[in-house]
Amino acid sequence: MSANVAARWTTQTRRFEKNAATREPAWVKAALMTVALLFFGLFLLLPLATVFAEALRKGWQVYFAALAEPDARSAMVLTLLVAAIAVPLNLIFGLAAAWAIAKFDFRGKQLLTTLIDLPFSVSPVIAGLIYVLIFGAQGWFGPWLIENDIKMIFAVPGLVLATVFVTFPFVARELIPLMQAQGREEEEAAIVLGASGWKTFWYVTLPNIKWGLIYGVVLCNARAMGEFGAVSVVSGHIRGRTNTLPLHVEILYNEYQFAAAFAVASLLALLALLTLIIKSFVEWQGRQSMHTSQNISEVIQ
Repeated sequence: MSANVAARWTTQTRRFEKNAATREPAWVKAALMTVALLFFGLFLLLPLATVFAEALRKGWQVYFAALAEPDARSAMVLTLLVAAIAVPLNLIFGLAAAWAIAKFDFRGKQLLTTLIDLPFSVSPVIAGLIYVLIFGAQGWFGPWLIENDIKMIFAVPGLVLATVFVTFPFVARELIPLMQAQGREEEEAAIVLGASGWKTFWYVTLPNIKWGLIYGVVLCNARAMGEFGAVSVVSGHIRGRTNTLPLHVEILYNEYQFAAAFAVASLLALLALLTLIIKSFVEWQGRQSMHTSQNISEVIQ
């Protein structure tokens, strides 16, 4: 009996100490919440509300007319096309890179990990200039491309290359720490039991990383659709041909077509909100999956 009482007392003491360590005076909580809400309102809600207010200032008719304009529709299609090509390429690269780094030991592993972060440290404008230097008319491969009538710069391939460069870390960076935390035990057990490499990946690895994979793809897609710097350099700003949505917004704004500019910008804002909703859902599903796995482990133990 005394042992049970002592154990119960120890448990209650630890709970009290834990709660006491996380308790703060009411004024501290109020101050922190006020600062957070002010920043949220000033830097997120206010700009977002301004975009939609300016887009609808002249009415719904002007709003939909701006979106139905041929150049705007061309920018929408091009944005979706570039994202549809760049995101799957980054998905393949991210899976391969994360699998190699997390599951294998090889020479140059640290170098590969460092190179994945390169787009985070290089300005997107510099990335675009690099592609102009390589594939432009006066670039390294420019004369050969011209002779063979292959268009890279000021064309869709250049937009795709620039978008791939600035977005390829997102999937890999989400998967590498996740796969490293999971370890290699389950894959090694599957291989010992006779599973092939493809079956091991499909039935063991992929179910464990699916939510992290989806999360990385969502972030990658959001960046691909909203990219401006690198795409601006390689696009040439050819209206109706190489302008994505962010570039089209800039052109409309520079031409003082403010209602049309904000109408197109509202599409990007809606895409951002949709991305946020999907991101929150994926995070929630990931937490639920983690809790389920922990509960199963506790039951087994």
